[in-house]
Amino acid sequence: MNNIAEENENQKMNTETLEKKDDLVSEEEQAVTEPEEEQDAPMSEEEDAPMPEEDESASMPEITGDETMEELLDIYESSLKKFEEGQVVTGTVISVGRDTVLVDVGYKSEGQISIHEFIDEEGNVNVNVNDEFEVMIEVWDEEEETVLLSHEKAKKVKIWDAIKDIYDDDGTIEGVITSRVKGGFSVDIGLLAFLPGSQADLRPIRNMDEMVNQTYTFKILKYNKKRNNIVLSRRVLLEAVRDELRSTTLEAIEDGKVMEGIVKNITEYGVFVDLGGVDGLLHITDISWGRVKHPSELFTIGDKINVKILSFDLEKERVSLGMKQLTPDPWTTAVDKFPVGSKISGKVVSLTDYGAFIELEEGVEGLIHVSEMSWTRKIRHPSQMVTVGEIVEAVVLDLKPDNRRISLGIKQTVDNPWEVISQKYPVGTIIEGKIKNITEFGLFIGIDDDIDGLVHISDISWTKRIKHPSEIYKKNDTIQAVVLDIDKSNERFSLGIKQTQADPWESVGERYKVGKEISGVITNLTDFGVFVELEEGIEGLVHVSEISKENVKSPKEHYQIGETITAKVMNINSDERRIGLSIKRLKEDDDDKYLEDLAKNLKPATSSFGEMLRSNIQEQIEANKIQEAQKQDSEETDKPEE
Repeated sequence: MNNIAEENENQKMNTETLEKKDDLVSEEEQAVTEPEEEQDAPMSEEEDAPMPEEDESASMPEITGDETMEELLDIYESSLKKFEEGQVVTGTVISVGRDTVLVDVGYKSEGQISIHEFIDEEGNVNVNVNDEFEVMIEVWDEEEETVLLSHEKAKKVKIWDAIKDIYDDDGTIEGVITSRVKGGFSVDIGLLAFLPGSQADLRPIRNMDEMVNQTYTFKILKYNKKRNNIVLSRRVLLEAVRDELRSTTLEAIEDGKVMEGIVKNITEYGVFVDLGGVDGLLHITDISWGRVKHPSELFTIGDKINVKILSFDLEKERVSLGMKQLTPDPWTTAVDKFPVGSKISGKVVSLTDYGAFIELEEGVEGLIHVSEMSWTRKIRHPSQMVTVGEIVEAVVLDLKPDNRRISLGIKQTVDNPWEVISQKYPVGTIIEGKIKNITEFGLFIGIDDDIDGLVHISDISWTKRIKHPSEIYKKNDTIQAVVLDIDKSNERFSLGIKQTQADPWESVGERYKVGKEISGVITNLTDFGVFVELEEGIEGLVHVSEISKENVKSPKEHYQIGETITAKVMNINSDERRIGLSIKRLKEDDDDKYLEDLAKNLKPATSSFGEMLRSNIQEQIEANKIQEAQKQDSEETDKPEE
């Protein structure tokens, strides 16, 4: 259809040309010259810019009437516009086809523009007949009478001209950041330009994606049309604004003044605030009277905040700021709000090995020491009782506002179970409970209210030698024990298992009387004697001096463990739980008995020799008894402890 339109236009142009030829022929005889209307002079390109228009009448030949047909055609053709490739001219749309748009630019044939230059993102064609706009001559072939145009390139030429003017005039240009690229941003200012990351703001940008699709004003740092390169800066403009604000701000700053600022940067030690071209530091210790772990918990970059000028160094332009100073110090009223003995509630804000810090109000914290968390439990870490963020009740134990310290206690919120435990379980009471823990020195028995009683290893059995309580008991075993002692001040509850039965040593004297001959099994051999088990848990000792009349260096040379021996009970000490035995005395008794029997069985003496023998035997028996008694007393006094 476009081809048909082009043919119709060509036929129309040919017809008009012939008519003009006929008119020229009919006017040859008249030799009348009339001035023609001024037409645009041909344009030449220099640095891609159109030449200024010239007066057409100055270059068009004058018609005298004597011209031939060929001369008149030449004059007609010379009256048409002359073009050069790259030239920008104004054209009018005469038709819109499927592939091309025909534009009248004053040439004998229409120029063509690809329809794609007028299709938007949604696929709509945004051009109409009679639309007038600037186009650039891309291809001009006079012989073929072909003119290819571009509307987009014409716009770019105009933009380059505008860029040159802005750069020369030290002006600014507005653009939209379209995307991030290596080292900076791509900016649409009609052409794609480059914004280095260092020129995007006064300070390094943490989140560069936030600037994408934002519109800003820029300064042109440099451009190169041949390389299609444009470099922009936003920082230059911001620095100019900052410098202007700086002088005004410096004049207004004074100690103690409250000013509004914008958070520019956040670090672990504080916040940098822009007061208007002058940056001040709000240290973390001056943010709040309360605890601040990190400033980022309270601020974000760009926040507007009110701060107080704490100090100002004009020469170094250093400004120290404070925010907590805008409100009174809460410790000045802590004595009235939190008197000693009062019950309070607060939030657990921190845990340490030695206690928990409780926030009573902003800027006022108290410490609950681990020793003040429970009356009965041994708290190794406060996490056993409380967690961060938990609301707890406590009692004020001590308050020192000058040192900004408050001592608190949790256990004081309930009655002390040690105050009533002695009434509930008086000494001598038999209790029953489960074994909660076993140690090398005893058993811990759970009673109630988290109070544990201790059965010492020495109070487990009257007679058994126990190396470790685990030999007899296991955890969670239920046992009975007797209350031996309650020490409230030291919070100790003493129990005994063996006290639930009678002490066998109290009646040992009845079972093993002195002088009695007994038998037992050797349980141990030492250098100082032989231990003999008389009954379960009851042992007697045969001292090395009581083994034989002969000198015995080591009992191990004469006896073995497990061997059964017979000895004589020499002494009993129930308090010290000792029984003294003697093998030697048993043999001596046998000798005395032999002499007594011998003396008794002697017939009446028939001679003085016989009477003398009887008398000597009787004296020897008495002397042995006295010597034995003295020796026994001496040994009991001098005998070392085994």
